Amino acid sequence: MKTTFLTLILLLCVHWNNAQNNVSSIKTKTVKKHLYTLASDAMEGRKAGSPGIEKAAQYIASEFKKIGLIPFENLTSFRQNFKANDIEMFNIIGVLEGKSKKDEYVVISAHYDHLGKKSEGEGDLIYNGADDDASGTTAVLTLAQYFKELGANERSLVFIAFTGEEMGLLGSRYFGKDVDASKFIAGINIEMIGKTSTYGPKTAWLTGFDRSDFGKIIQKNLEKTEFRLYPDPYTNLKLFFRSDNASLAELGIPSHTFSTSPIDVDIHYHQVTDEAETLDMEVVTETIRAIALGTQSIINGKDTPSRVVLKKGEGRRN
Repeated sequence: MKTTFLTLILLLCVHWNNAQNNVSSIKTKTVKKHLYTLASDAMEGRKAGSPGIEKAAQYIASEFKKIGLIPFENLTSFRQNFKANDIEMFNIIGVLEGKSKKDEYVVISAHYDHLGKKSEGEGDLIYNGADDDASGTTAVLTLAQYFKELGANERSLVFIAFTGEEMGLLGSRYFGKDVDASKFIAGINIEMIGKTSTYGPKTAWLTGFDRSDFGKIIQKNLEKTEFRLYPDPYTNLKLFFRSDNASLAELGIPSHTFSTSPIDVDIHYHQVTDEAETLDMEVVTETIRAIALGTQSIINGKDTPSRVVLKKGEGRRN
């Protein structure tokens, strides 16, 4: 019995060390490539309905194809097309099928739209949206490649680049309107991870921390690392309902947003100065690695976070 117990401990240690070694495959070079591409002037600020967002959509879809993802459910491509506010829009969705729990879904998401361009003026007129949210979209692409190469996801992973977030979460609300919420185990949304958080280096924070035990699961999984996850320090801003996680959380899905943004003092937020050069690529990279490690027990089927229950009048779903 003692030998068996020691063997089990040894195997767990080996498994954990392997997981930590695997995240080293998430390279700053790859992160920088995705982020600088999505936040480039060529993307023209990625406003929904613009030629720029079409370029961004093509780039994301091409990366999903390279990685080896497949379309979601009955879609024939990575695009989920819809119309809102008289604008033709499209979420970009790719799936990595699970093994033993193929019919249980975990969403990994970010919004790829931003504010577009100023209609008049001089100098820089493009809202590049590097932190908001090319950084989160970069995380989605990087995590898709990481989990594909790892090959250990018992649950199916649904990677989504949402459109229309800046117009009122339009893309995520469209996605959520017809899904069977009971099949969705968690939502891992990522927004603005390009700067050191208020809590200091190697930290991130999570919106709606007290609304499920999702955050506690992540904290436990990160205990043996240098990285720490904390509750959202800006609860007065109600950020839990201001990013795409809200569209799934309103369905009861434990969906939360990871961020490092010191949003209260960020002079570049929603400004044309939100350029890739203002971000710390190491912060982006180490945050993506932490999300990969922190969510692994959910993705491999070991942990299932508790459902979100909203109070009457909370949220914005009709």
